[in-house]
Amino acid sequence: MTFNKGRAIELLKLGSGLPNACFREGQEEAIRYIVEGRGRLLVVQKTGWGKSFVYFIATKLLREGGQGPILLISPLLALMRNQIMAASRMGVRAVTINSDNQDEWENVEGVIQRNEVDILLISPERLANEHFRSEVLAGVAGRISMLVIDEAHCISDWGHDFRPHYRLLERIVNTLPANLRLLATTATANNRVMDDLQTVLGPKLEILRGDLNRPSLVLQTILLPSQAERLAWLTAQVSALPGHGIIYTLTVRDAEQVAAWLRSCGLNVDSYTGRTGERRAELEQALLENRVKALIATTALGMGFDKPDLSFVIHYQTPGSVVAYYQQVGRAGRALDAAYGVLLSGQEETDITDYFIKSAFPTRAEVRSVLDSLEAVSAGLSVPELMARINLSKGRIEKTIALLSLESPAPIAKQGSKWQLTAANLSETFWQRAERLTDLRRDEQRQMQEYVRLKTGHMEFLIRALDGDPGTIHPPALPHLPTITDTALVRDAIIFLRRNSLPIEPRKQWPAGGMPQYSLSGRIAYDVQAQPGKALCIWGDAGWGRVVCQGKYQDRRFSEELVEASVRLVRQWNPQPAPAWVTSIPSLRHIDLVPDFARRLAAALNLPFDMVLEKTDNRPEQKTMTNSIQQARNIDGSLSISVRTLCTEPVLLVDDMVDSRWTLTVAAWLLRSHGSGEVFPLALALTGYEK
Repeated sequence: MTFNKGRAIELLKLGSGLPNACFREGQEEAIRYIVEGRGRLLVVQKTGWGKSFVYFIATKLLREGGQGPILLISPLLALMRNQIMAASRMGVRAVTINSDNQDEWENVEGVIQRNEVDILLISPERLANEHFRSEVLAGVAGRISMLVIDEAHCISDWGHDFRPHYRLLERIVNTLPANLRLLATTATANNRVMDDLQTVLGPKLEILRGDLNRPSLVLQTILLPSQAERLAWLTAQVSALPGHGIIYTLTVRDAEQVAAWLRSCGLNVDSYTGRTGERRAELEQALLENRVKALIATTALGMGFDKPDLSFVIHYQTPGSVVAYYQQVGRAGRALDAAYGVLLSGQEETDITDYFIKSAFPTRAEVRSVLDSLEAVSAGLSVPELMARINLSKGRIEKTIALLSLESPAPIAKQGSKWQLTAANLSETFWQRAERLTDLRRDEQRQMQEYVRLKTGHMEFLIRALDGDPGTIHPPALPHLPTITDTALVRDAIIFLRRNSLPIEPRKQWPAGGMPQYSLSGRIAYDVQAQPGKALCIWGDAGWGRVVCQGKYQDRRFSEELVEASVRLVRQWNPQPAPAWVTSIPSLRHIDLVPDFARRLAAALNLPFDMVLEKTDNRPEQKTMTNSIQQARNIDGSLSISVRTLCTEPVLLVDDMVDSRWTLTVAAWLLRSHGSGEVFPLALALTGYEK
């Protein structure tokens, strides 16, 4: 097919909305290569270069030339709103099938079958869906004129953002006709990843690789160990910075906490995380239109979001790899002469990245427990049924199943809602790959700590780490930001961290399979539920978290300042109807720890304390139970009421740490069933990380 340069430029102007738009270096070459059908192409260009224009313009040219529809596979469907809008301006008819638009699937399938679609966008996970493969893909497969693989580094398990379902692409690519157009795009492929992509996508893969330098960025690293110091620094600097930006955190709770702090300081910011849900599009638009100063985001706001005039990207903690950092910081300054990329480094970041490294792959014991459970039940088991049989979290079970099912040959397969064993055995290469990649993640973590300690040469370091040629770097003449913090702001941040409480939501349903020893199942009646509760902090976190940790495992007694902090929390919370007495969760391991704290808290609140709950037998600690069903069963039958009559007034129920909430749920049920008033849980700490 002949490439029409004039029409291509016309489409670029329509898509960009710029009447004087012209192609960036390499864009025209990539479009021409694909349209003329010269072979398979991998485009490696930094974020903001315009990879989506390549595949959307190529799509329009191919369709105008009588070619069939295009299939685009991307992990970013929820973040491709801007690109799809640009495609529609070119007249490209794009539709998507994903988990967020199930009510539209039937209509989408109809327009695909009627050839009224130019490009179909799907996530890699959709390739594992039997209905999609048989009802949608099978009907259009013979007419597809091009396969586009967006964020192609996700194919490579060497990549920082490996997506297991991308492994399905290897099998699909191997069955493609040799002359089918294939375009793969990524911004984050070093030599190791590119070698892997050549293995998967074909040895004759042509690679178009651009310059990695970001000449508009001033990069800086600042060591500020405590969270209070970093919060104080952000307040002072973000308010003074011109323009708008993104502040990245490693966890959801950090994003929410930083956003809450900055809002309390008068800054117009919001958090953007995996919990943001339906507000994502609204928040993205708010930043695009400069209606917020910044979004405080996890990696949920990652690949796919494009605001060319971001004037700063700040990291609250150090990410786990150079590739991830380069991609995130590279969102700043795409259409500006100068922008800031500042990395703050704190003492908790290594613990967080360690946690994510350790949890990236299942252990041999976890895999064995899943396979043994499936072997014991020939009809197979669903995920909830597996949770009832093995002491693994739902997330760990789902991750184990996903990785096992994507092996070739796979030792397990899904039949309906249940997973069953196949005749295949799990290859030792599975474990070799897990070990190899864990070692790689450790190396990447160490490399980022080298970056943190740099005084100069930040961009050169990143480019070399990505196997690029740094050449001559001339950063813009922006002054570096101050590295010191205001002591008064630090004090305010410490007070904020110690005032920041967290909700404890009541459970409303007994676990799957019920609580046999208590003869409980189904919904928990409202009149025996706990009321919404409060926790003082996150276990081990800034603010009170480390004080709680020290009290439990070093001092063996919670300090008076924790009592005072809890008094302030209760008074600020002001639960209604107001608790008239206090009780606590019992323990056979630390008999006096929580009751002693609860007695002192009750005295400070001028309320009576009554130890009415007792442990009937010694069970493993709840923290050793890793899924909700196992945690519930571990509590089943282990608590009872030790008195004949209870105070009928509302009660404050005290515990030290809360993970599953089952202990509080059962305790509240016992208290209410025996005549107490409303039960308000109060805990010193919640546990767990979330990306």
